[in-house]
Amino acid sequence: MPHLQTRTLLSIAFFGCIVPNGMFFYYIFYQFSSLYDVMNNVLAMGFIIDAFMATGLLAWWFARNPPGRYSWKLFVGLSLLGGLGFSLPFFYYLNNRTEPAH
Repeated sequence: MPHLQTRTLLSIAFFGCIVPNGMFFYYIFYQFSSLYDVMNNVLAMGFIIDAFMATGLLAWWFARNPPGRYSWKLFVGLSLLGGLGFSLPFFYYLNNRTEPAH
């Protein structure tokens, strides 16, 4: 994988992990009042449903068309850890990196 592509994928993955998750943790620690409020927020529920649907669809696609040596299970784990903005570029990076020659 070319060096610029590697740096770009890792930069996007880093941003996708830090920024959205930073906002999530800020909300959890400073503004969260109850799960009831989240469940009654139509916009939040729309995003949650959309993220789970997209993750499920992509996991199904990766199970049917493996992009490399890492399976769809790792993709789902990465998605739960850092969201799609992190998991997609990092999963692509992991499956397309070339090992240095020894």
